[in-house]
Amino acid sequence: MPIVPPTHSVERSLRRAGAKLVVGLDEVGRGAWAGPVTVGAAVTGLRKAPEGLTDSKLLTELRRQALAPVLADWVTAYALGHASPQECDELGMTAALRLAAVRALEALPVEPDAVILDGKHDYLGGPWRVRTVIKGDQSCICVAAASVLAKVHRDGMMAELGEAYPEYGFADNAGYPSPVHRAALEEYGPTGHHRLSWAYLDALPKWRHLKRGRGVAGAGQGSVDEQLTLGF
Repeated sequence: MPIVPPTHSVERSLRRAGAKLVVGLDEVGRGAWAGPVTVGAAVTGLRKAPEGLTDSKLLTELRRQALAPVLADWVTAYALGHASPQECDELGMTAALRLAAVRALEALPVEPDAVILDGKHDYLGGPWRVRTVIKGDQSCICVAAASVLAKVHRDGMMAELGEAYPEYGFADNAGYPSPVHRAALEEYGPTGHHRLSWAYLDALPKWRHLKRGRGVAGAGQGSVDEQLTLGF
């Protein structure tokens, strides 16, 4: 089935309602075991999108890598925000997403009047004027641009991290579940870049004692580095 290109339809409706500047937001890393959750913010105006732009998940890695620098030059403005694994543990994912999104929005050189947010749940909230769009990364040009820029940047971060932790296969799995990742966790346990409140630890008897409840990270447990004697 051919991919339907994204459009400016939602952005035009927001502009007709009075928003002069609209930004698209998309996240990557929500379901990962390791690494940050990242939110991309992109302002595109109403110009024609570069050919082939769509949701980053529908593109091959080579196509994403080729498209990202084109988008970086083409967009009016873009920024990225991150919430660390420790912040994901301490806050829970909804609050961590909001933190990453706020950081991205505050890093923009322009202040948007409205936000198009991928998905059905508004994890951002006020004071921003938010329009949620299910599969917005496929249907909205500014969200698709944010999707690609965020995905390529976070994948690059995880590949660089993988140079220090080659056993975990971060260059290939970007911190998400995979057989290589699971095998490394079973043998070596989580690194300081892993989320310690995630359920994967329930299946690792040797390391289950490291699991943390959200909102109580660090309470009487010592630091991650104090607990993890991985021999790296």
